[in-house]
Amino acid sequence: MTDGEIRLEESWRKALEPEFAAPYMGELRSFLLSEKEAGKRIFPKGPEYFRALDLTPLDAVKVVILGQDPYHGLGQAHGLCFSVRPGTRIPPSLVNIYKEMRTDLGIEPARHGFLEHWARQGVLLLNSVLTVEEGKAAAHQGHGWERFTDAVIRTVNARCDGVVFLLWGAYAQKKASFVDQDKHLVLKSPHPSPLSAHNGFFGSRPFSQANDFLVAHGRDPIDWRLPDVTDQ
Repeated sequence: MTDGEIRLEESWRKALEPEFAAPYMGELRSFLLSEKEAGKRIFPKGPEYFRALDLTPLDAVKVVILGQDPYHGLGQAHGLCFSVRPGTRIPPSLVNIYKEMRTDLGIEPARHGFLEHWARQGVLLLNSVLTVEEGKAAAHQGHGWERFTDAVIRTVNARCDGVVFLLWGAYAQKKASFVDQDKHLVLKSPHPSPLSAHNGFFGSRPFSQANDFLVAHGRDPIDWRLPDVTDQ
């Protein structure tokens, strides 16, 4: 993470300015630079570290979906949790998300896993850790990203009203446990991973519940249908 690579939408830059000035972010920057200098391949690319924030400005946030780490395979991660680049095989958890969306809303699964259409409508697709080493899941955990993304969630909690938090799995539920449920809607279920989806993710109907809440609070619902990638 060098200054030349950082891209960050202005509302987030202002809101998170204290985080960038904190010592832990300097330590995180040094860690990432040392990893690159050692010849390690890091995903996503530097300009996409904050892609989730770039596509979903603070005042536009309607829904928050939390992930854990970026995908660590070549050509997958591009800065949005659960999303992969066009032309990449759809990961198993996203396959299950699509299955639940079909049950919930009657939407046929997309033929790709590129979720920028959601992000541009106000769905903050935030991983807890924003970088990873190629081929090594969770390689960048514990180096400061978690503290930064905690600050992102705290900012949404404090500055936004009527946001839907979709917390899939114990990790996401713990990370966002402080969210004010008098202001926001918190929907919890098991993770959509094939290991847990049948334990309550399937049938949880998060997408219709999110849209019902948004409409009840005077906001436009999310169009969960994903256009062909050539249309985005």
